[in-house]
Amino acid sequence: MISLPSRSNENWTLFLDRDGVINVRLIDDYVKTVDEFKFTDGFKEALGEITPLFSKIFVVTNQQGVGKGLMKIETLDSIHQMMRAEIEQAGGRIDKVYHCSDLKGSGSLRRKPEVGMGLEAKRDFPDIHFKRSIMTGDSLSDMEFGKKLGMTTVFIGASSKVVAENDSLIDLSFENFSEFASYLSDKAELPPSNL
Repeated sequence: MISLPSRSNENWTLFLDRDGVINVRLIDDYVKTVDEFKFTDGFKEALGEITPLFSKIFVVTNQQGVGKGLMKIETLDSIHQMMRAEIEQAGGRIDKVYHCSDLKGSGSLRRKPEVGMGLEAKRDFPDIHFKRSIMTGDSLSDMEFGKKLGMTTVFIGASSKVVAENDSLIDLSFENFSEFASYLSDKAELPPSNL
């Protein structure tokens, strides 16, 4: 049985992939400027609705555009500052953003599906319990990352074929983050949002 947070079950952690969950993924490209960053429909409001269920909320994101020299780390930081500010305005929060700019194929232990960013979060916030954590992402590497750490995994935007072929990695799947947030709100019996 899948364990999920509830109003009486404290100290849960939410891990979020960025591209494809928080913002619209640019196909065969990278979000290289603040102007190119577009939130997915309803994400900010949905995160605001479920934020009370989580003691910590983190972003864990592979950003090899930096490693490829397509953007500077200062630009990535500016994108994340804007992202966090807009999320806070909508009633949500991101406690910390972890990113890996190492290239695919580099063997980096920080790059998902490896678990380095999760272990960094645990080092920074020792009260994290991975068994009371949810990893939400739109790729199988996100699901592998979550499973390696013992988290509940939530696939966003998955086709039924992808889910069926990877049921050992995927605990729950939804068309978008808003659907997941509604499901979680119903399970946790959250009061209606004032947004």
